Amino acid sequence: MSMWLCRAGRYGEYENKFLEENRIYCTWNNLPEAITKFPTKHDLQQYFVDNDPDTKVKTAMNWASQVWPFGNEMKKGEIVVLPSKINPVIHFGKILGDYEYLPDNENPYYHSRKVEWISLNIPRTKFEQDILFSFGAFMTICRIKQEDRIMTVVKAFQHGKKAAVTIPELPTENEPENRDIEMDAIEDISNLMIRKTKGHGLAQIIDGILRAKGFTTYISPAGPDKGVDILASSGVLGFGGQKICVQVKSSDTPIDRIVLDQLGGVMKNFNADYGLLVSWSGFKTSVINETAKQFFDIRLWTHKEIIEEFLKYYDVMGDDIKELIPLKKIWVVNSIDE
Repeated sequence: MSMWLCRAGRYGEYENKFLEENRIYCTWNNLPEAITKFPTKHDLQQYFVDNDPDTKVKTAMNWASQVWPFGNEMKKGEIVVLPSKINPVIHFGKILGDYEYLPDNENPYYHSRKVEWISLNIPRTKFEQDILFSFGAFMTICRIKQEDRIMTVVKAFQHGKKAAVTIPELPTENEPENRDIEMDAIEDISNLMIRKTKGHGLAQIIDGILRAKGFTTYISPAGPDKGVDILASSGVLGFGGQKICVQVKSSDTPIDRIVLDQLGGVMKNFNADYGLLVSWSGFKTSVINETAKQFFDIRLWTHKEIIEEFLKYYDVMGDDIKELIPLKKIWVVNSIDE
């Protein structure tokens, strides 16, 4: 039985949708055509090249090698591995349905398969390092090897037992380890941030990002925040300018609509122009559905936006933030364009 890796976005931005809807999606936002429309993998590759003059042939080959299996090779009963980018856990599901092309869906949710999530939130620490490396493969969608070893851990976790340690298979010269070093680094940063910023600590990170952007801020002390964690203003010394109320949630579960409504009320109490609702674990569909209605008043930040903004402004952040999350830059070869 085959096992497939299927990521839910570079930063896990689609993860909650996958889990809530019991589906996996092939989230290529430049493919509004059915995968099964293309007779061969080469035809799919040529489509990517023809529809974007900036797409290199090697890149199109890489994309086609991932998209093609989603529409043509995955089968009912096979296992899907979904490494979380929100928490240091792995989710496992079983494919229940054939490939579906859903043209009426919002981009990038055109390509889907129904799944049953058979085991959620298995800690990454339950798996040996070589298996974790396979979960960190460069591909968004690819076949995973060593299915028996992985399923031994899954079944042991389901029954509350400790899996027996087995000797890992070493990769041969014909099977090079194809890891995405950048993704591994982002995952390490995310895991460190989770450990260091639970509770009030995440508000400190968001405050640091806003200050680096040029805002003057007031951060509520640890404890009850009366509905607001941070007040931010673009004016001199915090007077005038754009006034923003920020609510930060670091819980392990997505945020529901009630928190969004509460932020709207707090904004009125503080005479704020805008609101920023931050949730490390994302938002439930009830919140996502309000995005358009709240577009001119409230922004939503998930784990994805937090990491993006943190890395973008890290160099100009205060020493307190750099001591909390110490990072350094390195240069590596871009293997895609090599």
